[in-house]
Amino acid sequence: MSEGKYLVGIDIGSSAIKLCHLKDVKGRRTLVKFGYQPLPPQTIVDGQVMNQGAIVEALNKLYADTKERLRDVALSISGHSVIIKRLTLPLLDAQQLAEQIPWEAEQQIPFEIKDVHLDYEILRKRPEQGQMDVLLVAAKLEELAAIADVARQAKLRPVTIDVDAFAVQNIFEVNYGLPTEGTFALINVGATLTTINIISNGIPAFTRDIANGGQMLTEEIQRQLNISFDEAEIYKSASPETLTRGAIVPSEIPKIIKQVVESLAGEVQRSLDFYLATSGEREIQQVFLTGGASSLPELGAAIERRAHCKLESINAFREIQVDGDINQDLLRQRASQATVALGLALRRDREKR
Repeated sequence: MSEGKYLVGIDIGSSAIKLCHLKDVKGRRTLVKFGYQPLPPQTIVDGQVMNQGAIVEALNKLYADTKERLRDVALSISGHSVIIKRLTLPLLDAQQLAEQIPWEAEQQIPFEIKDVHLDYEILRKRPEQGQMDVLLVAAKLEELAAIADVARQAKLRPVTIDVDAFAVQNIFEVNYGLPTEGTFALINVGATLTTINIISNGIPAFTRDIANGGQMLTEEIQRQLNISFDEAEIYKSASPETLTRGAIVPSEIPKIIKQVVESLAGEVQRSLDFYLATSGEREIQQVFLTGGASSLPELGAAIERRAHCKLESINAFREIQVDGDINQDLLRQRASQATVALGLALRRDREKR
């Protein structure tokens, strides 16, 4: 249950920072602030903050550009510093569960318990079987401190730190609901990380991060054509509109795109196959795709073909109004990259477990 005011959702990604702020206007969630600020290359590498100054500068610019005043923010982390496990435990009361979780974590996670922050959520109780399903999340204290510290340097107040996969799940639930039957996958393809969250019968069943994303395509174009990173980005994103303005895309580009998206789609397929093989599920009914690289039609087609199921792009604004003062061109251009920030913007400053 959520109470209080909405926090400002800030997604600090490896290539850019996205900002979203929601308000309830006439009974409907409404996006009242949106901002996007690119980050210099190598600012964040493998989830590690390498250039705090660049992030602080970008956050300050975002606040200035959007005229945002609220300093209470929701942030997120992902990647190798986060471990997510679904546990099946005997039915326990709240105190017994709190005592059991550290012991379970020691068996399930590859980090020292003293080096992580643990959180958990009861997903479902099954009294007839004497069991309960619990979601365990362990995040490295070092990574949590780093992301919170950089926000504080920008004079922000981190109120909550979420996980990318659950931020996407939250905004998906607002727009589509969570079916209580069947199995589907939410896939967020970022610049350097692809997050897979499989939902089965209404609850998270499997989460995995793949250390590849849209930037892999840029780097491959850059390498094969021996051009700058910025030039490679332009070619990667070349659209029919770009071509009508006289841009000439090298003939090698379609082949490079095909190679890279097939490689990434193959990694996604292996993760989906692993889940099916270990869970006993027979099939995944549908895949929902989001993230910056999801705008590549070749990627969606490759994942759909390999997963043998229907694929749909997530419309994160399906049930969310957009304030007229928002830069509509910027939002259209960056909508697929706003999903995590929008999911974070659903968080409030007073929440009950």
